[in-house]
Amino acid sequence: MRTTAAVASTHLSPQTVWRALQKASFAVLGHVTPAGKPRTSGVMYAVHDRRIYVGVADDGWKAQQIATGDEVSVTVLVRRGGLLALVIPIPPATVTFRARATMHRAGTAQAEQVPGELLKRLPAATRDDMALIELVPEGDVVTYGIGVSLREFADPNAAPGRVGVA
Repeated sequence: MRTTAAVASTHLSPQTVWRALQKASFAVLGHVTPAGKPRTSGVMYAVHDRRIYVGVADDGWKAQQIATGDEVSVTVLVRRGGLLALVIPIPPATVTFRARATMHRAGTAQAEQVPGELLKRLPAATRDDMALIELVPEGDVVTYGIGVSLREFADPNAAPGRVGVA
């Protein structure tokens, strides 16, 4: 059985994790509803200045249930394998972390806060009514298959990683 120390990676750095996060654009956001029920949702995101930004409908359930100061979980799937993935099934690598949310209601976020990459991914018609969830990672990031070769990716002793995001 591996210990946490065994999972701490020599191949992983915060910069490697942030590069992987910038390559992807879809995450699973987990939180607890006001009624105490667990909830997850897929979201489009963009990275800017070591923060994750998610655009949501200002009147939608995510904007209603996630408040400034809430702790959430984030899991990002990162495609691996390039053209080889078209020939053989290669599962995505993963990056998972907890983050502190700040909710910027529609019209309150400054234009420079909204990353251009996020705006490109969202329908133009929704931008005026968009709330912005700013996520600041806290603690360690747990990864699988980030910063390792495809050969190491298949090795359950080499593929896991853990690193602080600061």
